[in-house]
Amino acid sequence: MSDRRRLEAIAADRNLPRKHVERVQVVLASADGRPVQQVATEIDVSRPMVWRWQQRFAEDGPDGLLRDKTRKPGKPPVPAGTVARVVALSCGEPPPGITHWRGRAMAKVAGISLRSVQRIWDAHQLQPAHSDEVGR
Repeated sequence: MSDRRRLEAIAADRNLPRKHVERVQVVLASADGRPVQQVATEIDVSRPMVWRWQQRFAEDGPDGLLRDKTRKPGKPPVPAGTVARVVALSCGEPPPGITHWRGRAMAKVAGISLRSVQRIWDAHQLQPAHSDEVGR
């Protein structure tokens, strides 16, 4: 079976995910000689998406359109020991010279990012900066 016939069969298959059909439509429209902008507008996708699927088809043929490439996982989670340390420090006295824990100070002491400290505090419902205002 030729690539074009296979692509047309994929495009007509109503049981395939929409993303696969869109990818095939991009390649078929491109094969008909339409400019990238016209293909993107007709199929309602971005130009980079048109380029990506043209390239994938050129490299892997029709099968390349039916699978997603794997991606590297995101950043690893903060280790449990570090989380426990941040929680323990947050519930204790701050270092000399400051009246209560602030995110940046905790991040520096714990060796993690400010955003990681904020996530830990949110997950454990901690508000160290407000802890001395509770009794007022």
